[in-house]
Amino acid sequence: MQVTKVYLTLVGVSWADAVPNLLIGLREGLEAGLVVSILLAAVRRVDESAERRAPSAAVWLGVLGAVMLSGCFAAVLSYSTDTLSSRAQDAVGGVLSVLAVALVTGMVFWMRRTARVLSAHLRREVEHAMVIGAGALTLTAFLAVGREGLETTLFIWTAIKASGTTFAPLVGVALGLGGAVVLCWLLYRRAVRIDLAKFFNRTAIVLIVIAAGVLAYGLGDLQEAGWLPGLRWVAFDLTQHVDPNAWWVAITTGVTELAPRMTVLQVVVWITFLAVVIPAFVSAGRSDTAAVPMEIHRARRASRWERIAARRAWPVAMTLVVAPALVAGAAIVALPSASAATTTTVTVTRQGCANDWRSGRSGTQTFEVRNNSGHAGEVNLTDASGAVVAEIETIGPATVASMSATIGPGTYTFVCHMEGGTTRSAPVVISGTTRLAVTVGVKPVTLEELAVPNRQYQRYAATMLRTLARDVDALRADLLKRDGNEARGDWLVVQMDWERVGASYDSFGAAGQAVDGLPGGLPDGVRDKGFIGLHRVEYGLYHDQSAAELVPFVDQLSTDIATVERSLTTDDEAGDPTNLPLRVHEILEDAQRDHLSGLDDQGAGAAYAETYADTQVTRVVLDELTPLITARASTLVPTVTRQLDALQSALLATRVDGRWTRADAEPRRARERVDAALGAVLESLSTAPNLLEVPPTP
Repeated sequence: MQVTKVYLTLVGVSWADAVPNLLIGLREGLEAGLVVSILLAAVRRVDESAERRAPSAAVWLGVLGAVMLSGCFAAVLSYSTDTLSSRAQDAVGGVLSVLAVALVTGMVFWMRRTARVLSAHLRREVEHAMVIGAGALTLTAFLAVGREGLETTLFIWTAIKASGTTFAPLVGVALGLGGAVVLCWLLYRRAVRIDLAKFFNRTAIVLIVIAAGVLAYGLGDLQEAGWLPGLRWVAFDLTQHVDPNAWWVAITTGVTELAPRMTVLQVVVWITFLAVVIPAFVSAGRSDTAAVPMEIHRARRASRWERIAARRAWPVAMTLVVAPALVAGAAIVALPSASAATTTTVTVTRQGCANDWRSGRSGTQTFEVRNNSGHAGEVNLTDASGAVVAEIETIGPATVASMSATIGPGTYTFVCHMEGGTTRSAPVVISGTTRLAVTVGVKPVTLEELAVPNRQYQRYAATMLRTLARDVDALRADLLKRDGNEARGDWLVVQMDWERVGASYDSFGAAGQAVDGLPGGLPDGVRDKGFIGLHRVEYGLYHDQSAAELVPFVDQLSTDIATVERSLTTDDEAGDPTNLPLRVHEILEDAQRDHLSGLDDQGAGAAYAETYADTQVTRVVLDELTPLITARASTLVPTVTRQLDALQSALLATRVDGRWTRADAEPRRARERVDAALGAVLESLSTAPNLLEVPPTP
């Protein structure tokens, strides 16, 4: 394992990130290089059949202009996004990622269809340009290569951004482009022969897979920016279960651009993209090659620009080289950064945190953090009071990430909570003033501050557990009376009691699982002996099992509830104060996952009743945390309160004659109203865990 890890990070380069970009650089560079080779070959062919010699320098001048255009485009992309806020960076990055995928996908299909006629088309363009003059030939080369350059630049830029680092992907791109140059030279000199059709077709599949990952990453950026919904609807989150340093994680994320945590939208789009594009690409290869366009077989009149270029090769070349630089410079000068925004690079090492940051001025700041510590962790920028004004929640080893904030005059410090320990930079005094609104820092909460509301929650939960125990006794009594209807009503009361305890996401450990466990994962499912608790009783009540069969499960339930109450103050249940901010969000998130999806339904169809009980305990926990939340986000609690009112109103509207109904029996409009109200609450509550996060201890 250690040898593999060393190999993957040889000479400080993460080859898992470098190799995919090497492939992009090789394929795109070879494609552009082939265009240049065809142009040069066409010039030489015309030379041999014409009395007047046409210099190949005209082609190279056009290529130089195309390279300058691509370089300026990359500069504008990098500089413009660095000067934006984090939210704006996410929005721009997401849009450009989607655009890059669209362009590259279109290019892949275009090459599939027209590869056989590309050479003939370019030769005809060269012949046409040489009739007009060398300047027109320069313009032809510029247009042919510039298109490839812009596509390549945009796709490489978005791929580098998706990988979360800069150095390794750039090394891969450089090696790929270098290899493409060598191959094109050898092909031009006829020193090697390559089946280019097979090469492009096979690498296209890999390119499509990479594009799918870039697309998923771009959609995630748009969700972070608030342009797309579903940011908190997580398909999977493996960040706590996989080691980001593991070789297989590095290879998987590097090659596919997938992340350990992805939303449902990202996963669905990734699968759909591959399921649609790959078969379409294969199918396109089976169809007949597109016919050579008619315009390459008959002479056409020179365009206005070609007549202007005519025989002015050097003026045209100077224009093509200088104009992109001037436009890029003007764009950079016109960016909002002219007011105050700057980009500063800081480095996290094994020995220190941002020790290279020594000065700064007020205004909008973008900090590019390079993690050379060899560990994953969290990086914060704090003000003199210790409030966090900017943060990177998770930064992996050997990666680069950015964070932005508008800072005013005062003293600021970087704090790096890495796996190897916590380090701090030297305090830096920021001078000057800014007209922009200064980012308000969030003061980290302490364990002592959370301990008070957590003790309140423990007392509340203990009271609810005692109520639950009494209602379980009533359920047992009605079972002994063989009164099925009363027993089903009793079960719903008991289940809602348990929901009001607030034991979301199995946060009460094995004891809570014994009370509210599901048959999923058990060898024999609902018939497994390990299936016990409330849902086992529910299954029996709604599948006509006798009282004699169910009473033992009810007795076991009473015992397990007593166990939960005795262990309530342990860390396995509600003893850890840091879990309380998570609980205020996860109670309803658990309701969305288990109740409204039907995952935990064993026959009662009580999703809306259970969710209503969850709203009640959410209010309790929110009230307990209100002082801490309000001190950090004054409008959050009133907003969530209004949203909880709307959700409870939507849930109560589904009742008929005071009785809860099955969710699947409700009209579509009623279900959508509940789903929308729940989504709004979850979106607002999702900020609470970050507001009340306790920093890692050294």
